[in-house]
Amino acid sequence: MKILFLGDVMGRTGRAAVQERLPNLREAWKLDFVVINGENASSGMGLSGAHAKLLLDAGADCITLGDHAFDQKEMMQFIQSEPRVLRPLNLARGDVPGLGCRVFEARGGRKVMVAQVLGQVFMKQPYSDPFSSIDQVLRAHPRGGMVQAAIVDVHCEATSEKMGMGHFCDGRASLVVGTHTHIPTADTQILPDGTGFQADAGMCGDYNSVIGMDKSEPMRRFITGMPKARFTPAVGEATLSGVYIETDDRTGQTTRIEMVRQGGRLSQSGPRLT
Repeated sequence: MKILFLGDVMGRTGRAAVQERLPNLREAWKLDFVVINGENASSGMGLSGAHAKLLLDAGADCITLGDHAFDQKEMMQFIQSEPRVLRPLNLARGDVPGLGCRVFEARGGRKVMVAQVLGQVFMKQPYSDPFSSIDQVLRAHPRGGMVQAAIVDVHCEATSEKMGMGHFCDGRASLVVGTHTHIPTADTQILPDGTGFQADAGMCGDYNSVIGMDKSEPMRRFITGMPKARFTPAVGEATLSGVYIETDDRTGQTTRIEMVRQGGRLSQSGPRLT
């Protein structure tokens, strides 16, 4: 399968870039399945139902969220009626709306499992253990068996924790990819037992910014230590950032992986298909 994962969509400019470019990428790259992290798509904080529909209509097969999953309060209800939107497995204890993992049907009837976990290191809340959470899911959905591909979005601050998750899932997931920090890492690789990995997919947003926010307020706070206004998403041209993989349906292993950067300010990259 040919699978595209796009990192955190940041505000209006990120949504516009997905709407404009994703349909063409699906066709040009002959994509079988697309996952987008959408947890910052609505004003940089959470995801509204209307914006979720926009991303799905643009060509996303699945949207993952993160620690801002329910910043837009309507998502508490929306996620219960839209199973293509996933919240983290370990977001909270007890009864949490929505699903933390799901098996999707890709083109040709092939099965793709997508799951998301929140990390613990440097995060604002003490989320439950992501390793035991994802272990249960991967045991129940063996790649190359019940599913042809398995994708894990690990949403956290520390690259060390994301790398640990990659090695923990190696041989069981097809792709482990980090989200949350909005900066694409340069460690795109296939791990020894066939799991594709990138510590952070980056964001779909304006990189003439501070992690997607207009520069003025973050810079004021860094320099003076004093807040003056709310953070607002930057509105320049966005770069679509993420990772592209090709997988073997028989084994679920990743056979090819490429960093994706399309449009905007960053140097461009992506699969060159013949």
